[in-house]
Amino acid sequence: MDRQIPGIHHVTAIAADPQRNMDFYTEILGQRLVKLTVNFDDPGTYHLYYGDESGQPGTILTFFPWPGAARGRQGTGQVAATSFLVPEGALDYWEDRLARHGVTTGPRERRFDEAALPFLDPDGMQLELVAEPDPVLSSTWEGSPVPLDYAIRGFHGVTLWENDPEPTMELLAQTMGFQPAGEAGPRFRFRGAGQGPGTVVDVVHLPKWERGWGGAGAVHHVAWRTPDDAQQLAWREELSDAGVHVTPVMDRQYFRSIYFREPGGVLFEVATDPPGFLRDEAPEALGTRLMLPSWLEARRAEVEASLPELDLPGRVLYEHAGQASHRS
Repeated sequence: MDRQIPGIHHVTAIAADPQRNMDFYTEILGQRLVKLTVNFDDPGTYHLYYGDESGQPGTILTFFPWPGAARGRQGTGQVAATSFLVPEGALDYWEDRLARHGVTTGPRERRFDEAALPFLDPDGMQLELVAEPDPVLSSTWEGSPVPLDYAIRGFHGVTLWENDPEPTMELLAQTMGFQPAGEAGPRFRFRGAGQGPGTVVDVVHLPKWERGWGGAGAVHHVAWRTPDDAQQLAWREELSDAGVHVTPVMDRQYFRSIYFREPGGVLFEVATDPPGFLRDEAPEALGTRLMLPSWLEARRAEVEASLPELDLPGRVLYEHAGQASHRS
């Protein structure tokens, strides 16, 4: 096999309240809003992208916030947990920080000689902080309220819950090039080929659990990295040859994507690293105004009027109904 998946490109989830979501991820977790745009398939809904200083692949968590969305149910056939990487020794800081912000944490867990701190976001999305001795240093956002010594370094990985893990593990190892990296009870670990953040995928065997369903707090899909268009097309051909139904290539403005469901039902995406989030904004301006693709730009006034007002401390995000929306 001449191609392997380096790791996670991004994870996309569903939220209910865009302002509450933004406040949690930027003010409490210290992530940067790297792109404020809309769901291209539903332009009346925001698409919020959080990540490191420049939104490098492996650090990007995105949300479709549908106001009033019903809560999803955690179960099999889902990404059940999304974990972030932090430096060794940072979990005490995070336990205290989350408690001060009213976020309840679960008991710490040890898996494969790593310490993990589980907690929930405001919509009930299962998150974890995983401490490693020497995490790869991403371009940490200097404007973060979290000190560099404790800051999130991108993803650690994702956890898939499966009724029958064997077909999923076969796809990961035999087709996508993930390497088996350990087994602990019902948990099977695989690693991507990259050296950066987001290389871990755990598959947990839960034969008697009910299937989950989508909604606020549920992961919509996980996207895996590929370096360029040529390799993405090769992945599409290889997956199709393996009997997987794969979508055509879709232009997502900041990357190109193909989508398919793994055997257990989790929606997978393979996304290109380029062109990235700097294609339409300078580094210092990332996330400071509503960005629209060219085919929606002519409808900007209509799109803005359909969106709820949204603000971020100290930044004017966009002109809404003729008024600058901001928080002082």
